[in-house]
Amino acid sequence: MVNALNRIVVVLLWLWLLAIIGYTTIFPDRTIALILDLLSQAQAILRVQQMANGTNFLIGQVAVGILAVLIFGSLLWLELWPHRQRGVRLQTVEGGSVELDVGSIARRLTWHLDQLADVITVFPDVKARGNAVDIELEIETAPDIDVPMKTDEVVEVTRDIVEKDMGLRLGRLDVRMRHAPFEEEWIA
Repeated sequence: MVNALNRIVVVLLWLWLLAIIGYTTIFPDRTIALILDLLSQAQAILRVQQMANGTNFLIGQVAVGILAVLIFGSLLWLELWPHRQRGVRLQTVEGGSVELDVGSIARRLTWHLDQLADVITVFPDVKARGNAVDIELEIETAPDIDVPMKTDEVVEVTRDIVEKDMGLRLGRLDVRMRHAPFEEEWIA
């Protein structure tokens, strides 16, 4: 939710800045005249409001300041304070509960998948989602492997480790495979 809101705000901000910079680049004199005119109008409006009722003007200033702190402070807090669950909750046979760290899951996957033939490196990205885990695997393999067969093997081993060995529920599993470059020893 926060990421979607952030993306929308950032996209709108960038589009707005792009339009302003484009207009300023094409019409620099008009832009400066427009800015000066808007600022002088704003100054005149503020002076009239301040002269009409100084107390209400001061209350308005305080309200705008507090509102700005609340809105932007909340957005900043939501951005900087991660609420993401660091692990996956499991129910034990005895009825207890334990939280398994996603880093531990990633290390275990790395160790087991590295043991497979023709797998050179494994980079897992494990994310907790409720009581399930979403896994993205980036795997570097030997250049001459049978890709569909190796992919099926990686998916099967991953599913076995996560669901059978660790007792977790596997959510989404994405496997990205890349081949190591051919070397002289592979060609010969």
